[in-house]
Amino acid sequence: MKTVVLKFGGTSVGSIDRIKKVCKIISSYKKKKNKVVVISSAMSGVTNELVNKSKLISNNFDKAEYDTLLSTGEQVSCALIAGRLNHIGFKSRSWLSWQIPIITEGPHSAARISRLVSKELQNYLKSGGIPVITGFQGLNKNYRLTTIGRSGSDATAIMLAKFIKADECIIYTDVDGVYTTDPRQYKNAKKIKKIFYDEMLEMASLGSKVMQPTSVQDAKLNKIDIQVKSSFVSKPGTFITNSSKAFSDQIITGISSTKNDAKITIEGVKDRPGVAASIFKPLSQNFINVDMVVQNISINGKETDLTFTIKSEDLKKAEKFIKQNKKISYKKLSFDKNVSKVSIIGVGMITTPGITYRMFQALASKKINILVISTSEIKISVLVNTNQVKKAIAVLHKEFKLD
Repeated sequence: MKTVVLKFGGTSVGSIDRIKKVCKIISSYKKKKNKVVVISSAMSGVTNELVNKSKLISNNFDKAEYDTLLSTGEQVSCALIAGRLNHIGFKSRSWLSWQIPIITEGPHSAARISRLVSKELQNYLKSGGIPVITGFQGLNKNYRLTTIGRSGSDATAIMLAKFIKADECIIYTDVDGVYTTDPRQYKNAKKIKKIFYDEMLEMASLGSKVMQPTSVQDAKLNKIDIQVKSSFVSKPGTFITNSSKAFSDQIITGISSTKNDAKITIEGVKDRPGVAASIFKPLSQNFINVDMVVQNISINGKETDLTFTIKSEDLKKAEKFIKQNKKISYKKLSFDKNVSKVSIIGVGMITTPGITYRMFQALASKKINILVISTSEIKISVLVNTNQVKKAIAVLHKEFKLD
């Protein structure tokens, strides 16, 4: 008898009709004699509504109470799912995170699951019951509710699958899998049948909204294979794994792009050891993430230019910290918000020469200028003007035979 963990996102449980459909999906697994564990997010829109209510109470709402408030959303959806399963003839009950308990470590709103006590849960599964568990939350050492951050319910499902040694972990969402690129950006995007953790981690980090990077990282570290499927259509999804069975002869697996980038260039910086650290230290201390970095070679041995990218919403803060920084001197400071990052991702490039040339030549053929370049073992990213992103995705999709 297999143990299956099923996670349903906010859009999947966004209305009573959708909850009824979710219960049909759950029942189909149970009818196959599986042990079934369900993790649910809050109904779509509920968490945002709770966040807005906290802002009306205080602009400095207590973090512990904030987590307590937000955790109520999942309680509603879990109770409704369990109630419906009972109605259609299955044994089911809702489980709040503190009732198991799911133990977390770390700060409020960004906690991580460290362990869970599964004895009662395992006994309930053996009795034929379907536990419906609140995702996104846990209990800390001070017996306070904590939340796990964005896509926390995915993390709950993955860690639960680990601790109860589940055979399958299936993430149900509003899309039917992971695509070679965003179908809204390029109509010929194709669904990926199987993808490695590292490829999915890169795509998630670069803007793919199917899963958050932290959830993919949890799956990779704990060797939990995941399926991503749609709760709205009955189609095969995408299998995320580290198994050699995921290997294909496709060199590039996917193409990602970002929208909210900004480029900062500091010209005429003194070329001496530690200057880059002096620039980036105040940014780091104020939680401004620096992404792509290029430093020009000094011509005269005295001055250089430094270019880097950050999120566009951090631009004003970054400008302030650079201008206030007494440890550096420069001749000119410039900004550009009309930029986006386009990346190709694939484990196949590790053993295949010429990928960089093919990417750059394809972009050049469409007169797309590259502003900044960064690479990793399985990724090449370029910064281009935002109005050229769709054209870049299209030409790269064709170049690497993803159409």
